[in-house]
This record gives sequence, structure tokens and C-alpha cells, in this order.
Amino acid sequence: MGFLSKLFAKPYATVSAQQAQDLVREGAVLADVRTPAEWRLGHARRAHHMPLDALPTRITGLRKDRPVVAICASGIRSAAAARQLAAAGITAYSVRGGMGAWRAAGLD
Repeated sequence: MGFLSKLFAKPYATVSAQQAQDLVREGAVLADVRTPAEWRLGHARRAHHMPLDALPTRITGLRKDRPVVAICASGIRSAAAARQLAAAGITAYSVRGGMGAWRAAGLD
């Protein structure tokens, strides 16, 4: 990998909804980074609510040896969350397609 590739490489992985569920089954934390109003409309059963704007204060309470899978409505905010988590030394993933993909995959 060249210098520029390393410089601009994503510090997190993007996963499908099914891959995210597999990671959660293996012990990863599922962090729903949507707003409180979005959370109240429905969320994954095993998700922890960590709104994106509050994530910097929540990161300190996360274990660095436990991966975090971030999910939002479409995948944009979860990518931002995964970037923040990775910068804090946490193995992070973002769910491609967000809750829409989660529901479309028939997940809980």
C-alpha cells in the first residue's frame, strides 16, 4: 500500500446488516447513533443508544478490546461514528445502508 493510500485509508470497516448481526453475536457492541426521536421509533433489540452528538463522552466508557458496530438511518452518521471510535483505538464498523438495510434483511 502506497503512502497516499495509507494516508486516506478508512480506519474502520463497512459491513452489511447480516455481517453486523454476526459481529454482535460474537460479542461486538451495536451502537445506534441516531437521535432520541429516531430511537423511539424503533431500534434493533440488542442496540445501545449512543447518539452521534453524545458519542465523544460515551467513548471513554467503551472497552477497547470489544469491537463496536455503529448503525444509523442510512450509514452516513454511522461512518462518522466509526471514524471517531477508530480514532479512540476501538475496532469499529459501520453498517452499510443503516436501519433500512437492517430491516430489509429481516433482522430483529
